[in-house]
Amino acid sequence: MECAWKPDEQGLQQILQLLKESQSPDTTTQRSVQQKLEQLNQYPDFNNYLIFVLTKLKSEDEPTRSLSGLILKNNVKAHYQNFPNGVSEFIKNECLENIGDSSPLIRATVGILITTIASKGELQNWPELLPKLCQLLDSEDYNTCEGAFGALQKICEDSAEILDSDMLDRPLNVMIPKFLQFFKHNSPKIRSHAIACVNQFIISRTQALMLHIDPFIENLFALATDEEPEVRKNVCRALVMLLEVRMDRLLPHMHNIIQYMLQRTQDQDENVALEACEFWLTLAEQPVCKDVLSGHLAQLTPVLVNGMRYSEIDIILLKGDVEEEDEAIPDNEQDIRPRFHRSRTVAQQHEGGDGIEEDDDDDDDLDDDDTISDWNLRKCSAAALDVLANVFRDELLLHILPLLKELLFHQEWVVKESGILVLGAIAEGCMQGMIAYLPELIPHLVQCLSDKKALVRSIACWTLSRYAHWVVSQPPDQYLKPLMTELLKRILDGNKRVQEAACSAFATLEEEACTELVPYLAFILDTLVFAFSKYQHKNLLILYDAIGTLADSVGHHLNKPEYIQMLMPPLIQKWNQLKDEDKDLFPLLECLSSVATALQSGFLPYCEPVYQRCVNLVQKTLAQAMLHQSQPDAYESPDKDFMIVALDLLSGLAEGLGGNIEQLVARSNILTLMYQCMQDKMPEVRQSSFALLGDLTKACFQHVKPCIADFMPILGTNLNPELISVCNNATWAIGEISIQMGADMQPYVAMVLHQLIEIINRPNTPKTLLENTAITIGRLGYVCPQEVAPMLQQFIRPWCTSLRNIRDNEEKDSAFRGICTMITVNPGGVVQDFIFFCDAVASWVSPKDDLRDMFYKILHGFKDQVGEENWCRFSDQFPLPLKERLAAFYGV
Repeated sequence: MECAWKPDEQGLQQILQLLKESQSPDTTTQRSVQQKLEQLNQYPDFNNYLIFVLTKLKSEDEPTRSLSGLILKNNVKAHYQNFPNGVSEFIKNECLENIGDSSPLIRATVGILITTIASKGELQNWPELLPKLCQLLDSEDYNTCEGAFGALQKICEDSAEILDSDMLDRPLNVMIPKFLQFFKHNSPKIRSHAIACVNQFIISRTQALMLHIDPFIENLFALATDEEPEVRKNVCRALVMLLEVRMDRLLPHMHNIIQYMLQRTQDQDENVALEACEFWLTLAEQPVCKDVLSGHLAQLTPVLVNGMRYSEIDIILLKGDVEEEDEAIPDNEQDIRPRFHRSRTVAQQHEGGDGIEEDDDDDDDLDDDDTISDWNLRKCSAAALDVLANVFRDELLLHILPLLKELLFHQEWVVKESGILVLGAIAEGCMQGMIAYLPELIPHLVQCLSDKKALVRSIACWTLSRYAHWVVSQPPDQYLKPLMTELLKRILDGNKRVQEAACSAFATLEEEACTELVPYLAFILDTLVFAFSKYQHKNLLILYDAIGTLADSVGHHLNKPEYIQMLMPPLIQKWNQLKDEDKDLFPLLECLSSVATALQSGFLPYCEPVYQRCVNLVQKTLAQAMLHQSQPDAYESPDKDFMIVALDLLSGLAEGLGGNIEQLVARSNILTLMYQCMQDKMPEVRQSSFALLGDLTKACFQHVKPCIADFMPILGTNLNPELISVCNNATWAIGEISIQMGADMQPYVAMVLHQLIEIINRPNTPKTLLENTAITIGRLGYVCPQEVAPMLQQFIRPWCTSLRNIRDNEEKDSAFRGICTMITVNPGGVVQDFIFFCDAVASWVSPKDDLRDMFYKILHGFKDQVGEENWCRFSDQFPLPLKERLAAFYGV
């Protein structure tokens, strides 16, 4: 080596002084340290001093030396490509020489430094790193072996992909067999590193590991009962991942693995128990779950149920929530989670359901204790029980019921609380089997709503919400009324956690009960409005949701002067308090959007300021985005959620006010703004702008019409089914525009028809998108039959199957008029799939008279065309209900 670098004594002292100061808690000192560090970064050998303090200056205390290494790590992250050659070489050598430092803290710091350099693309430029670390594993000296392993574990975590690529000549072929040798090392720390390293390569099915999968699994089994918790935890984690990736290899040992995991789920060390508990969650998603787990349910059920109890530590951590009255204490702003706005998606109503079929199970997930570390044994056990209930249904109930009887009526509140959680967790999977017990359990749960322990009251809210569907199916006076009365009291509970649980549960009840709630509206609004004056920040956001859901559920029944008088003043007061940059606007705007849609003309007195502000929010956000695009360093990029939520509220206004929105649109530049939003990079912005386009098309087409030539090409390019919601809303808007344009739609058909036909024929297209696509094709055919009818044969079959399940409504009506018109133009296009057309016609309950005549003519025309005998042969293939319906309604 060339003559070694030596620090200048004065410089060294200056840096040590800085390192000492940076450990001071005072923020002013911290800030001046940051500035000095920035200045020192101008000197090329500053980083030499930092590594020198870390590795050579043994006289200094360890925290200072480690800090020096961490500052160096940040410099590597930010400026490594600008380090002079000599400096980076010096740092690399020092790292490798000191990986075996006698202090665990210094070894760990050197390891972090090594992986940071390696992940700056330096694995290629540091060819001796991996061979050297692997060689050091064989050192007789424990510190050297442990330090090298620590560094390798970090490299495996940070650079797993590149380690398994051709770039490096596949080092894993050597490393993985090497790691496996250390599973039997006499030091628990080393055994733990070895498993953790190999574990990085399971999920990606790395070839080098797959070649050694059997010795890997054997070695795992050998460590199954290791005395070191960290080792047991890594064994559990490996087995959970192998379930997903190499079930074939685990199956022969499944009985023993399950027995092992049962023990580990009860491990004294909570981290091990949590890792093991993940096993049941993962197993439940595997097709073999039923076969392999069936015989073990009797053992597993009590283990999961026991895991659902609050531990003593949980209760200490939750003390704020356990202490009864805390509603006057303001929230800690860090505890408020970011909310996600679910943008508007236009969907059809189905037979037999109320409203839209949405796949949003996110409201009633098992997140009833979001203040303790987010994921813990209690939650994992409850989630596992939930998924297993969905797999085993009533078979699981056999094992749960005897336990439940004991828990639900227990004297100790902690035990009773866990029983209520169990009852909620199995609600979805075991519903059928539970029905017999609900008449006695629901009243008991309603009683628990006034338990003296806040945590019992809050969990009872959640569990009752999981059975809301059943409650609503019974006579209202029996369960709905008592439940609602008690839940409303809980909304005004003195404890914040109970308020939150009650508000969320009430929102679920509203979704299930819909118009059943109309008789109690005054009573409900009284409570919700009173809660406005009582709630702290976090629960206020949930209250907005409960009010919005109420509006969605009862619709126009909310449009009574006395209700509007109660509800609107507090909402408008909050609206006036909030600044344009306040994120609390999101839930408030969503809530107002639902309220405006429900109140319809009742919202007129409030619409002008609300409309203006929404337009301003869109305009501000677009302007900020343009500034950011032209000068990214000078201007922050805006939070586009403000614009999305504002567009959605404008949609709600257009839908609620209909033609009354016309003057507001006339006096604003909303269409120019929409033209920009429709071309935004962010899909959610486009999605919301297409929804608004459709709603404005219905409400005041005279203002939209002049822009159609600009809008249609954009709509055409957004018919990309990869982005389902964008595509869905664009499709719907095209249908609404067709109805308004009539024959003038002709120049635009070619821009969209080809994509629509492609989407309706795609496998695995979501139901909502299929239905909207079918409706839009029907509407295009209705206004431009000559353009669309020639393609009839390419879409008639999926068209019929996707529309047979939606309710009679305006959209279905116009779509079927379109299909009948096209069949008249091109009867040959429907011949091969005529049975599907018959089935779709039969799905109508009460078509308008002139539409029924169209059906009649087509059915009889077809029958006359083929002749009596052929028709009989053809209609014999019909399922009986279809045959009977067509005979009764159309006499064929």
